[in-house]
Amino acid sequence: MSRTSRGLLAIGSACLLVTAVACAPEATDQPWPQRPVVDLDYRVADDLSSVTGRERVVFTPDMRVCELVFRLWPNEPTAARTGTSIVVTGASVDGRPVAPRPSADAAAGSQGTLVELPLGRCVQADDAVTAVLDFRLTLGRDSGERWGYLPSREMAWFGNGFPLLPWVRGQGWARDAATVIPGETATSEDFDLASLSVTAPSRLTVFGTGTRRAAESGRAPGTTIHHFAADAVRDVLVTVGNLDVLERTVSGVQIRLATPKPGRNGDGNGNGNGDGEGEGEGEGNGNGKGTKVSPQRWMEELSDELRALQHLLGPLPYRDLWVTVVPTIGDGVEFPSALLFGDLRRREVRSLVAHELGHQWFYALVGNNQARDPWIDESFTTFAQALVVGQQDDYRLEDVPQGVVGHLGEPMEYWGRTGGYDNYVAGVYQQGAAVLLEARRRAGPHRFDRALRDYVARSAHRVVGPRDVFAAFQDLPQVTDLLRQYGVREGGNR
Repeated sequence: MSRTSRGLLAIGSACLLVTAVACAPEATDQPWPQRPVVDLDYRVADDLSSVTGRERVVFTPDMRVCELVFRLWPNEPTAARTGTSIVVTGASVDGRPVAPRPSADAAAGSQGTLVELPLGRCVQADDAVTAVLDFRLTLGRDSGERWGYLPSREMAWFGNGFPLLPWVRGQGWARDAATVIPGETATSEDFDLASLSVTAPSRLTVFGTGTRRAAESGRAPGTTIHHFAADAVRDVLVTVGNLDVLERTVSGVQIRLATPKPGRNGDGNGNGNGDGEGEGEGEGNGNGKGTKVSPQRWMEELSDELRALQHLLGPLPYRDLWVTVVPTIGDGVEFPSALLFGDLRRREVRSLVAHELGHQWFYALVGNNQARDPWIDESFTTFAQALVVGQQDDYRLEDVPQGVVGHLGEPMEYWGRTGGYDNYVAGVYQQGAAVLLEARRRAGPHRFDRALRDYVARSAHRVVGPRDVFAAFQDLPQVTDLLRQYGVREGGNR
Protein backbone atom coordinates (compact mmCIF):
# COMPACT_ATOMS: atom_id res chain seq x y z
CA MET A 1 0.00 0.00 0.00
CA SER A 2 1.24 3.49 -0.77
CA ARG A 3 0.06 5.72 2.04
CA THR A 4 2.74 8.27 1.21
CA SER A 5 2.84 11.47 3.20
CA ARG A 6 2.08 14.80 1.58
CA GLY A 7 5.79 15.61 1.59
CA LEU A 8 6.54 12.57 -0.52
CA LEU A 9 3.88 13.62 -3.04
CA ALA A 10 5.80 16.73 -4.08
CA ILE A 11 6.57 16.70 -7.77
CA GLY A 12 9.95 17.71 -9.12
CA SER A 13 9.99 20.23 -11.93
CA ALA A 14 12.35 18.34 -14.24
CA CYS A 15 11.29 15.06 -15.83
CA LEU A 16 13.87 12.35 -16.52
CA LEU A 17 14.00 11.35 -20.16
CA VAL A 18 13.77 7.62 -19.68
CA THR A 19 13.91 7.11 -23.42
CA ALA A 20 17.68 7.14 -22.95
CA VAL A 21 17.37 3.78 -21.21
CA ALA A 22 17.48 0.66 -23.33
CA CYS A 23 14.17 -1.14 -23.59
CA ALA A 24 13.63 -3.70 -20.85
CA PRO A 25 13.32 -7.43 -21.56
CA GLU A 26 10.06 -9.23 -21.05
CA ALA A 27 9.67 -11.38 -17.98
CA THR A 28 11.53 -14.67 -18.39
CA ASP A 29 10.24 -16.49 -15.33
CA GLN A 30 6.82 -18.02 -15.98
CA PRO A 31 3.96 -18.51 -13.50
CA TRP A 32 4.32 -21.51 -11.21
CA PRO A 33 2.72 -24.44 -13.09
CA GLN A 34 1.10 -25.80 -9.91
CA ARG A 35 -0.07 -22.45 -8.59
CA PRO A 36 -3.42 -22.51 -6.77
CA VAL A 37 -6.57 -22.34 -8.90
CA VAL A 38 -9.23 -20.03 -7.47
CA ASP A 39 -12.90 -19.57 -8.32
CA LEU A 40 -14.36 -16.58 -6.48
CA ASP A 41 -18.04 -15.62 -6.36
CA TYR A 42 -19.17 -12.31 -4.81
CA ARG A 43 -22.79 -11.23 -4.26
CA VAL A 44 -23.08 -7.54 -3.40
CA ALA A 45 -25.98 -6.29 -1.27
CA ASP A 46 -28.33 -3.80 -2.90
CA ASP A 47 -27.29 -1.07 -0.46
CA LEU A 48 -23.60 -1.97 -1.04
CA SER A 49 -22.88 -2.33 2.68
CA SER A 50 -21.95 -6.02 2.58
CA VAL A 51 -20.89 -8.88 0.35
CA THR A 52 -21.49 -12.61 0.63
CA GLY A 53 -19.06 -14.88 -1.12
CA ARG A 54 -17.88 -18.36 -1.90
CA GLU A 55 -14.33 -19.32 -2.75
CA ARG A 56 -13.12 -22.60 -4.21
CA VAL A 57 -9.38 -23.26 -4.10
CA VAL A 58 -7.49 -26.18 -5.62
CA PHE A 59 -4.10 -26.18 -3.90
CA THR A 60 -1.14 -28.38 -4.84
CA PRO A 61 1.62 -27.74 -2.29
CA ASP A 62 5.30 -28.29 -2.97
CA MET A 63 5.79 -29.40 0.64
CA ARG A 64 3.88 -31.64 3.04
CA VAL A 65 1.00 -29.83 4.81
CA CYS A 66 -1.33 -30.93 7.59
CA GLU A 67 -3.65 -27.91 7.57
CA LEU A 68 -4.74 -25.17 5.20
CA VAL A 69 -4.19 -21.56 6.24
CA PHE A 70 -6.18 -18.55 5.05
CA ARG A 71 -5.68 -14.88 5.86
CA LEU A 72 -8.69 -12.67 6.63
CA TRP A 73 -7.15 -9.25 6.07
CA PRO A 74 -10.41 -7.27 6.42
CA ASN A 75 -10.12 -8.06 10.15
CA GLU A 76 -6.79 -6.23 10.51
CA PRO A 77 -6.76 -3.45 13.17
CA THR A 78 -6.88 -0.44 10.83
CA ALA A 79 -9.82 -1.92 8.90
CA ALA A 80 -11.70 -3.01 12.02
CA ARG A 81 -11.71 0.59 13.24
CA THR A 82 -13.79 1.54 10.18
CA GLY A 83 -16.40 -1.17 10.80
CA THR A 84 -15.02 -3.57 8.17
CA SER A 85 -14.93 -7.28 8.98
CA ILE A 86 -15.00 -10.72 7.40
CA VAL A 87 -16.19 -14.04 8.79
CA VAL A 88 -15.93 -17.52 7.32
CA THR A 89 -19.42 -18.96 7.73
CA GLY A 90 -18.74 -22.46 6.42
CA ALA A 91 -15.94 -24.55 4.93
CA SER A 92 -15.15 -27.95 3.49
CA VAL A 93 -12.01 -29.79 2.42
CA ASP A 94 -12.32 -32.36 -0.37
CA GLY A 95 -16.07 -32.37 0.22
CA ARG A 96 -15.79 -32.95 3.98
CA PRO A 97 -17.24 -30.17 6.22
CA VAL A 98 -14.67 -28.67 8.60
CA ALA A 99 -14.82 -26.03 11.30
CA PRO A 100 -12.45 -23.08 10.74
CA ARG A 101 -9.98 -22.57 13.59
CA PRO A 102 -9.22 -18.89 14.30
CA SER A 103 -5.77 -17.95 15.56
CA ALA A 104 -5.32 -17.99 19.31
CA ASP A 105 -4.86 -14.20 19.48
CA ALA A 106 -8.12 -13.38 17.66
CA ALA A 107 -10.17 -10.76 19.51
CA ALA A 108 -13.48 -11.75 21.03
CA GLY A 109 -16.20 -11.79 18.38
CA SER A 110 -13.71 -11.93 15.52
CA GLN A 111 -11.94 -14.72 13.65
CA GLY A 112 -8.83 -12.54 13.50
CA THR A 113 -6.62 -12.36 10.44
CA LEU A 114 -5.76 -16.07 10.24
CA VAL A 115 -7.89 -19.20 10.19
CA GLU A 116 -6.88 -22.82 9.70
CA LEU A 117 -8.83 -25.62 8.07
CA PRO A 118 -7.76 -28.98 9.54
CA LEU A 119 -7.07 -31.80 7.12
CA GLY A 120 -8.24 -35.33 7.76
CA ARG A 121 -4.77 -36.48 6.76
CA CYS A 122 -1.57 -34.70 5.86
CA VAL A 123 -1.21 -33.91 2.17
CA GLN A 124 2.08 -34.79 0.54
CA ALA A 125 3.95 -32.55 -1.90
CA ASP A 126 2.39 -32.48 -5.38
CA ASP A 127 -0.96 -33.90 -4.14
CA ALA A 128 -3.93 -31.60 -4.74
CA VAL A 129 -6.47 -30.64 -2.10
CA THR A 130 -9.70 -28.68 -2.68
CA ALA A 131 -11.19 -26.25 -0.17
CA VAL A 132 -14.50 -24.38 -0.37
CA LEU A 133 -15.17 -21.44 1.95
CA ASP A 134 -18.34 -19.40 2.39
CA PHE A 135 -17.87 -15.97 3.91
CA ARG A 136 -19.53 -12.66 4.65
CA LEU A 137 -17.72 -9.33 4.21
CA THR A 138 -19.05 -6.24 5.98
CA LEU A 139 -17.83 -2.94 4.54
CA GLY A 140 -17.03 0.12 6.63
CA ARG A 141 -19.14 3.15 5.80
CA ASP A 142 -17.15 6.10 4.37
CA SER A 143 -13.96 4.10 4.92
CA GLY A 144 -10.53 5.28 3.83
CA GLU A 145 -9.22 1.71 3.67
CA ARG A 146 -9.12 -0.97 0.95
CA TRP A 147 -12.64 -2.01 1.90
CA GLY A 148 -15.59 0.32 2.20
CA TYR A 149 -18.77 1.80 0.83
CA LEU A 150 -19.89 5.37 0.28
CA PRO A 151 -23.67 5.81 0.28
CA SER A 152 -23.50 9.46 -0.84
CA ARG A 153 -21.84 8.36 -4.11
CA GLU A 154 -23.44 4.90 -4.29
CA MET A 155 -20.17 3.01 -4.56
CA ALA A 156 -18.30 0.19 -2.82
CA TRP A 157 -14.80 -1.24 -3.13
CA PHE A 158 -13.08 -4.28 -1.68
CA GLY A 159 -9.59 -5.64 -2.25
CA ASN A 160 -8.22 -8.46 -0.10
CA GLY A 161 -11.93 -9.13 0.42
CA PHE A 162 -11.77 -12.93 0.59
CA PRO A 163 -9.83 -15.65 2.47
CA LEU A 164 -6.33 -15.46 0.93
CA LEU A 165 -4.08 -18.53 0.75
CA PRO A 166 -0.69 -17.30 2.08
CA TRP A 167 1.55 -20.02 0.67
CA VAL A 168 5.17 -19.39 -0.43
CA ARG A 169 7.01 -21.99 -2.47
CA GLY A 170 9.84 -23.67 -0.55
CA GLN A 171 8.86 -21.91 2.69
CA GLY A 172 5.28 -22.79 3.59
CA TRP A 173 2.64 -20.65 5.25
CA ALA A 174 3.19 -16.92 5.81
CA ARG A 175 1.76 -16.40 9.30
CA ASP A 176 3.08 -12.89 9.99
CA ALA A 177 0.97 -10.82 12.37
CA ALA A 178 -1.17 -7.98 11.06
CA THR A 179 0.34 -4.52 11.40
CA VAL A 180 -1.11 -1.95 13.78
CA ILE A 181 -0.25 0.91 11.39
CA PRO A 182 -1.55 1.51 7.85
CA GLY A 183 0.37 -0.70 5.47
CA GLU A 184 0.31 -4.01 3.64
CA THR A 185 1.16 -7.33 5.28
CA ALA A 186 -0.34 -9.67 2.66
CA THR A 187 1.81 -12.40 1.13
CA SER A 188 0.86 -15.00 -1.43
CA GLU A 189 2.03 -16.73 -4.56
CA ASP A 190 0.35 -15.96 -7.84
CA PHE A 191 -2.84 -17.95 -8.33
CA ASP A 192 -4.86 -18.77 -11.41
CA LEU A 193 -8.05 -16.76 -11.03
CA ALA A 194 -10.08 -19.18 -13.12
CA SER A 195 -13.26 -17.21 -12.50
CA LEU A 196 -14.30 -14.08 -10.65
CA SER A 197 -18.07 -13.55 -10.60
CA VAL A 198 -19.65 -10.43 -9.12
CA THR A 199 -23.42 -10.20 -8.77
CA ALA A 200 -24.49 -6.59 -8.31
CA PRO A 201 -27.44 -4.29 -8.97
CA SER A 202 -27.81 -3.85 -12.73
CA ARG A 203 -27.92 -0.08 -12.38
CA LEU A 204 -24.28 -0.02 -11.28
CA THR A 205 -20.91 -0.40 -13.00
CA VAL A 206 -18.55 -3.18 -11.88
CA PHE A 207 -14.75 -3.20 -12.16
CA GLY A 208 -12.85 -6.39 -11.38
CA THR A 209 -9.42 -7.97 -11.74
CA GLY A 210 -7.98 -9.45 -14.93
CA THR A 211 -9.87 -9.73 -18.21
CA ARG A 212 -13.60 -9.11 -18.42
CA ARG A 213 -15.83 -11.86 -19.78
CA ALA A 214 -19.43 -11.64 -20.98
CA ALA A 215 -21.95 -10.63 -18.31
CA GLU A 216 -25.30 -12.31 -17.75
CA SER A 217 -28.57 -11.63 -15.95
CA GLY A 218 -28.55 -12.47 -12.27
CA ARG A 219 -30.95 -14.85 -10.54
CA ALA A 220 -32.58 -12.01 -8.61
CA PRO A 221 -34.51 -9.40 -10.60
CA GLY A 222 -32.53 -6.25 -11.28
CA THR A 223 -29.11 -7.89 -10.88
CA THR A 224 -26.30 -8.68 -13.29
CA ILE A 225 -23.47 -11.19 -12.93
CA HIS A 226 -20.14 -9.79 -14.12
CA HIS A 227 -17.33 -12.22 -14.97
CA PHE A 228 -13.55 -11.81 -14.98
CA ALA A 229 -10.51 -14.11 -15.12
CA ALA A 230 -6.74 -13.76 -14.76
CA ASP A 231 -3.92 -16.18 -15.45
CA ALA A 232 -1.65 -15.17 -12.57
CA VAL A 233 -2.48 -12.64 -9.82
CA ARG A 234 -1.75 -12.41 -6.08
CA ASP A 235 -4.92 -10.64 -5.01
CA VAL A 236 -8.28 -9.35 -6.22
CA LEU A 237 -9.95 -5.92 -6.23
CA VAL A 238 -13.59 -5.22 -7.07
CA THR A 239 -15.34 -1.85 -7.26
CA VAL A 240 -19.09 -1.35 -7.74
CA GLY A 241 -20.88 1.93 -8.15
CA ASN A 242 -22.59 4.75 -9.93
CA LEU A 243 -19.50 5.54 -11.98
CA ASP A 244 -18.40 7.34 -15.12
CA VAL A 245 -15.98 5.27 -17.20
CA LEU A 246 -13.22 6.43 -19.53
CA GLU A 247 -11.21 3.93 -21.61
CA ARG A 248 -7.97 4.10 -23.55
CA THR A 249 -5.45 1.60 -24.97
CA VAL A 250 -1.82 2.46 -24.17
CA SER A 251 1.11 0.28 -25.28
CA GLY A 252 -1.17 -2.73 -25.60
CA VAL A 253 -2.82 -2.18 -22.19
CA GLN A 254 -6.54 -1.43 -21.95
CA ILE A 255 -6.89 1.23 -19.23
CA ARG A 256 -10.35 1.70 -17.74
CA LEU A 257 -10.84 4.61 -15.38
CA ALA A 258 -13.90 4.85 -13.13
CA THR A 259 -14.73 8.11 -11.39
CA PRO A 260 -17.72 8.76 -9.11
CA LYS A 261 -20.58 10.73 -10.49
CA PRO A 262 -21.57 13.89 -8.59
CA GLY A 263 -23.05 13.36 -5.14
CA ARG A 264 -26.75 12.94 -4.72
CA ASN A 265 -27.12 16.67 -4.14
CA GLY A 266 -25.96 17.16 -7.73
CA ASP A 267 -22.39 18.35 -7.17
CA GLY A 268 -19.87 17.77 -4.42
CA ASN A 269 -19.16 20.02 -1.53
CA GLY A 270 -15.68 21.28 -2.29
CA ASN A 271 -14.59 24.61 -3.69
CA GLY A 272 -12.54 23.87 -6.76
CA ASN A 273 -11.73 25.55 -10.01
CA GLY A 274 -11.52 24.15 -13.53
CA ASP A 275 -7.98 22.85 -12.99
CA GLY A 276 -8.88 20.72 -10.01
CA GLU A 277 -6.90 22.92 -7.60
CA GLY A 278 -9.74 23.46 -5.13
CA GLU A 279 -9.25 23.35 -1.40
CA GLY A 280 -12.49 21.53 -0.61
CA GLU A 281 -12.32 18.13 1.02
CA GLY A 282 -14.35 14.94 0.78
CA GLU A 283 -16.69 15.06 -2.20
CA GLY A 284 -15.54 18.34 -3.72
CA ASN A 285 -14.58 18.57 -7.38
CA GLY A 286 -13.13 21.11 -9.73
CA ASN A 287 -14.50 20.05 -13.09
CA GLY A 288 -18.27 19.94 -12.80
CA LYS A 289 -18.14 16.14 -12.49
CA GLY A 290 -17.42 13.93 -9.52
CA THR A 291 -13.69 14.53 -8.93
CA LYS A 292 -11.34 17.44 -8.26
CA VAL A 293 -9.24 16.53 -11.30
CA SER A 294 -11.01 15.72 -14.55
CA PRO A 295 -11.10 12.09 -15.74
CA GLN A 296 -9.29 13.22 -18.89
CA ARG A 297 -6.37 14.55 -16.83
CA TRP A 298 -6.29 11.36 -14.78
CA MET A 299 -6.12 9.34 -18.00
CA GLU A 300 -3.31 11.49 -19.40
CA GLU A 301 -1.23 10.92 -16.27
CA LEU A 302 -1.94 7.19 -16.27
CA SER A 303 -0.94 6.96 -19.93
CA ASP A 304 2.26 8.99 -19.58
CA GLU A 305 3.53 7.23 -16.47
CA LEU A 306 2.65 3.80 -17.84
CA ARG A 307 4.75 4.43 -20.95
CA ALA A 308 7.68 5.71 -18.88
CA LEU A 309 7.60 2.80 -16.44
CA GLN A 310 7.31 0.21 -19.20
CA HIS A 311 10.39 1.69 -20.84
CA LEU A 312 12.28 1.53 -17.55
CA LEU A 313 11.07 -1.83 -16.22
CA GLY A 314 9.57 -3.82 -19.10
CA PRO A 315 6.04 -4.50 -20.33
CA LEU A 316 3.16 -4.24 -17.88
CA PRO A 317 2.38 -7.84 -16.89
CA TYR A 318 -1.36 -7.40 -17.54
CA ARG A 319 -3.41 -6.55 -20.62
CA ASP A 320 -6.10 -4.82 -18.56
CA LEU A 321 -5.75 -2.09 -15.95
CA TRP A 322 -8.76 -1.17 -13.79
CA VAL A 323 -8.49 2.18 -11.99
CA THR A 324 -11.06 3.70 -9.62
CA VAL A 325 -11.08 7.08 -7.87
CA VAL A 326 -12.62 6.81 -4.37
CA PRO A 327 -13.31 10.12 -2.59
CA THR A 328 -12.65 8.83 0.94
CA ILE A 329 -9.23 7.30 0.24
CA GLY A 330 -6.36 9.63 1.04
CA ASP A 331 -3.80 8.43 -1.50
CA GLY A 332 -3.56 5.13 -3.38
CA VAL A 333 -3.72 1.36 -3.03
CA GLU A 334 -2.32 -1.21 -5.46
CA PHE A 335 -3.59 -4.61 -6.58
CA PRO A 336 -2.55 -6.77 -9.54
CA SER A 337 -4.06 -5.16 -12.65
CA ALA A 338 -6.15 -2.79 -10.51
CA LEU A 339 -5.64 0.45 -8.56
CA LEU A 340 -7.54 2.66 -6.13
CA PHE A 341 -6.81 6.40 -5.85
CA GLY A 342 -8.16 9.10 -3.62
CA ASP A 343 -9.80 12.21 -5.04
CA LEU A 344 -6.50 14.04 -5.31
CA ARG A 345 -5.64 17.56 -6.33
CA ARG A 346 -3.87 18.03 -9.62
CA ARG A 347 -0.43 18.69 -8.12
CA GLU A 348 -0.59 15.33 -6.34
CA VAL A 349 -1.77 13.11 -9.18
CA ARG A 350 1.37 12.59 -11.24
CA SER A 351 3.60 11.41 -8.42
CA LEU A 352 1.06 9.04 -6.92
CA VAL A 353 0.06 7.62 -10.31
CA ALA A 354 3.72 6.78 -10.99
CA HIS A 355 4.03 5.17 -7.56
CA GLU A 356 0.95 2.97 -7.71
CA LEU A 357 1.64 1.95 -11.29
CA GLY A 358 5.17 1.02 -10.20
CA HIS A 359 3.66 -1.52 -7.85
CA GLN A 360 2.47 -3.51 -10.87
CA TRP A 361 6.11 -4.58 -11.18
CA PHE A 362 7.17 -4.45 -7.50
CA TYR A 363 4.60 -6.49 -5.55
CA ALA A 364 2.28 -7.65 -8.35
CA LEU A 365 4.81 -9.17 -10.77
CA VAL A 366 7.77 -9.55 -8.39
CA GLY A 367 6.17 -10.50 -5.09
CA ASN A 368 7.58 -10.23 -1.58
CA ASN A 369 6.56 -10.85 1.99
CA GLN A 370 5.14 -7.42 2.71
CA ALA A 371 5.14 -7.94 6.47
CA ARG A 372 8.72 -9.18 6.70
CA ASP A 373 10.39 -7.20 3.90
CA PRO A 374 8.28 -4.10 3.14
CA TRP A 375 11.30 -2.33 1.65
CA ILE A 376 11.51 -4.75 -1.28
CA ASP A 377 8.38 -3.42 -2.94
CA GLU A 378 8.04 0.06 -1.44
CA SER A 379 11.66 1.17 -1.86
CA PHE A 380 11.97 -0.04 -5.45
CA THR A 381 8.58 1.47 -6.30
CA THR A 382 9.44 4.85 -4.80
CA PHE A 383 12.79 4.72 -6.63
CA ALA A 384 11.04 4.11 -9.96
CA GLN A 385 8.54 6.88 -9.19
CA ALA A 386 11.40 9.31 -8.49
CA LEU A 387 13.09 8.48 -11.78
CA VAL A 388 10.12 8.78 -14.10
CA VAL A 389 8.79 12.04 -12.64
CA GLY A 390 12.16 13.66 -11.98
CA GLN A 391 12.10 13.61 -8.17
CA GLN A 392 15.69 12.53 -7.55
CA ASP A 393 16.44 15.63 -5.49
CA ASP A 394 13.52 14.83 -3.18
CA TYR A 395 15.21 11.59 -2.07
CA ARG A 396 18.72 12.29 -0.80
CA LEU A 397 20.52 10.31 1.86
CA GLU A 398 21.42 13.43 3.82
CA ASP A 399 17.73 14.26 4.20
CA VAL A 400 16.71 10.93 5.77
CA PRO A 401 15.73 11.48 9.44
CA GLN A 402 18.52 10.28 11.70
CA GLY A 403 16.21 8.14 13.81
CA VAL A 404 15.48 5.74 10.94
CA VAL A 405 18.91 5.64 9.30
CA GLY A 406 20.23 2.08 9.16
CA HIS A 407 16.85 0.41 9.63
CA LEU A 408 15.81 0.02 5.99
CA GLY A 409 15.43 -3.76 6.18
CA GLU A 410 13.19 -3.89 9.24
CA PRO A 411 9.79 -5.67 9.16
CA MET A 412 6.41 -4.01 9.63
CA GLU A 413 6.31 -5.16 13.24
CA TYR A 414 9.37 -3.00 13.95
CA TRP A 415 7.80 0.12 12.48
CA GLY A 416 4.57 -0.52 14.36
CA ARG A 417 6.35 -0.37 17.73
CA THR A 418 8.99 2.29 17.03
CA GLY A 419 7.35 5.50 15.99
CA GLY A 420 4.49 4.29 13.83
CA TYR A 421 3.47 5.33 10.37
CA ASP A 422 5.58 8.46 9.92
CA ASN A 423 8.76 6.59 10.78
CA TYR A 424 7.71 3.77 8.45
CA VAL A 425 7.34 6.21 5.53
CA ALA A 426 10.67 7.87 6.28
CA GLY A 427 12.50 4.61 6.94
CA VAL A 428 11.20 2.56 3.99
CA TYR A 429 9.90 4.88 1.25
CA GLN A 430 12.21 7.85 1.68
CA GLN A 431 15.34 6.05 2.87
CA GLY A 432 14.86 3.16 0.45
CA ALA A 433 14.51 5.37 -2.61
CA ALA A 434 17.47 7.48 -1.50
CA VAL A 435 19.66 4.40 -1.08
CA LEU A 436 18.74 3.02 -4.49
CA LEU A 437 19.19 6.36 -6.25
CA GLU A 438 22.62 6.80 -4.68
CA ALA A 439 23.52 3.20 -5.54
CA ARG A 440 22.50 3.88 -9.14
CA ARG A 441 24.72 6.98 -9.23
CA ARG A 442 27.72 5.08 -7.86
CA ALA A 443 27.30 2.01 -10.04
CA GLY A 444 26.40 4.01 -13.14
CA PRO A 445 22.86 4.37 -14.50
CA HIS A 446 23.31 1.98 -17.41
CA ARG A 447 24.77 -0.86 -15.31
CA PHE A 448 22.25 -0.36 -12.52
CA ASP A 449 19.26 -0.20 -14.86
CA ARG A 450 20.34 -3.32 -16.70
CA ALA A 451 20.70 -5.25 -13.43
CA LEU A 452 17.31 -3.94 -12.29
CA ARG A 453 15.57 -5.00 -15.49
CA ASP A 454 17.16 -8.44 -15.28
CA TYR A 455 16.04 -8.73 -11.65
CA VAL A 456 12.44 -7.96 -12.63
CA ALA A 457 12.50 -10.40 -15.55
CA ARG A 458 14.06 -13.27 -13.61
CA SER A 459 12.01 -12.77 -10.45
CA ALA A 460 8.64 -12.51 -12.17
CA HIS A 461 5.79 -14.54 -10.61
CA ARG A 462 7.80 -15.35 -7.48
CA VAL A 463 7.93 -14.25 -3.86
CA VAL A 464 11.46 -12.89 -3.38
CA GLY A 465 13.51 -12.00 -0.32
CA PRO A 466 16.66 -10.00 0.40
CA ARG A 467 18.89 -12.82 -0.88
CA ASP A 468 17.31 -12.49 -4.31
CA VAL A 469 17.97 -8.76 -4.39
CA PHE A 470 21.60 -9.22 -3.37
CA ALA A 471 22.03 -11.95 -5.99
CA ALA A 472 20.59 -9.69 -8.71
CA PHE A 473 23.14 -6.96 -7.92
CA GLN A 474 26.07 -9.21 -6.98
CA ASP A 475 28.24 -7.75 -9.73
CA LEU A 476 27.61 -4.23 -8.45
CA PRO A 477 29.17 -3.96 -4.96
CA GLN A 478 28.24 -0.28 -4.95
CA VAL A 479 24.64 -1.46 -4.58
CA THR A 480 25.02 -4.35 -2.17
CA ASP A 481 27.45 -2.48 0.09
CA LEU A 482 25.05 0.46 0.39
CA LEU A 483 22.11 -1.82 1.17
CA ARG A 484 24.13 -3.45 3.98
CA GLN A 485 25.25 -0.05 5.26
CA TYR A 486 21.64 1.07 5.60
CA GLY A 487 20.43 -1.99 7.42
CA VAL A 488 19.46 -4.72 4.95
CA ARG A 489 20.73 -8.21 5.76
CA GLU A 490 20.81 -10.90 3.10
CA GLY A 491 19.05 -13.38 5.34
CA GLY A 492 16.35 -10.90 6.33
CA ASN A 493 15.98 -8.79 9.46
CA ARG A 494 14.19 -11.30 11.66
